[in-house]
Amino acid sequence: MRKCILAILIASLLLAGCNFPSRFSMTNQTPLPLGYSSGGPTPTPFQPMNTTPGSDEEQQSSGTATETQPAPTPTPYADLGFELPKSMINILLLGSDRRADNSFRTDVIMMLSLDPEKGTASLISFPRDLYVSIPGVGMERVNTSQEFGGFPLTQETFKLNFGVKPGYYMLTDFNGFTGIVDTLGGIDVYAAYNLTDVCDLPQAVDKMCTIYAGQNHFDGQTALWYARSRKSTSDFDRTRRAQEVITAIFQKLMSLNAVNRAPELYDMFKTSVETNIPLTTIVPLLPLFLKIYNDPSIVKRFAIGPKEVTSYVVPESGAQVLLPIQDSVMAIMREALSQ
Repeated sequence: MRKCILAILIASLLLAGCNFPSRFSMTNQTPLPLGYSSGGPTPTPFQPMNTTPGSDEEQQSSGTATETQPAPTPTPYADLGFELPKSMINILLLGSDRRADNSFRTDVIMMLSLDPEKGTASLISFPRDLYVSIPGVGMERVNTSQEFGGFPLTQETFKLNFGVKPGYYMLTDFNGFTGIVDTLGGIDVYAAYNLTDVCDLPQAVDKMCTIYAGQNHFDGQTALWYARSRKSTSDFDRTRRAQEVITAIFQKLMSLNAVNRAPELYDMFKTSVETNIPLTTIVPLLPLFLKIYNDPSIVKRFAIGPKEVTSYVVPESGAQVLLPIQDSVMAIMREALSQ
């Protein structure tokens, strides 16, 4: 029974992420072109890519030159302005890029909020490069909090900067991701736009791979490259591609009769997902999960996008980050959590 319930939870969470955020600031804008992409303590040696003139990172700063921007200051505790319902469950969905030296960042960050009493759900996506105040650490990218202090520190970081303390999390790494896709026999991804970027896949030509708009069949490594590729694209574009890949995984699961084959599918996921969600929390959510299966529009989708941030270069390190425009970010949080 526990295996069945956990499998339904995983499939449901994939469903929750399968559609592009309806409140994403890129909606109704022209597609982003295919270049874009910390101060204080840094848990990993990873460096941001250089920004070239005219890149998306310069454009998203709304014309404000980074060298004239004021230095970021720690955020006072964000205030939603209302109490969240006691029945609401907030789950962080985290994608980790854990490396051989055990260092990692959570480069995919989404919060799924479920209220089984009201029958509502919302999904918020957070850019990995948001430069926020991390308790006990200082100003850092939001995707470093999990390594600095695990989920407890990530909880406090969200409470401080976004006004909500998520109770639960689910975390996967890209090795587990490729295994899941390959176990499913690959996935069929509908790409909205062409993508050409550097890659080390077997199909590379001169160390470059190209995906054309339309339907594409991906194995695990190709799906991972497509979702994570960033040398020629923006992080906002990468978010779209990650959504396309998640959509394809969900569609493949459903084509395999995911609900009735839950115990079998659970075995595909159990070594790839780390979570603190107990059985007693999952059971009351099952009726809402079934409603979401039948009507995906129940999940209201949001994202912190280009209109909610400005670009900033950290003077000490030269790292390129995104400063949240606090009023705009909190407007999204309030709308998403007042469903």
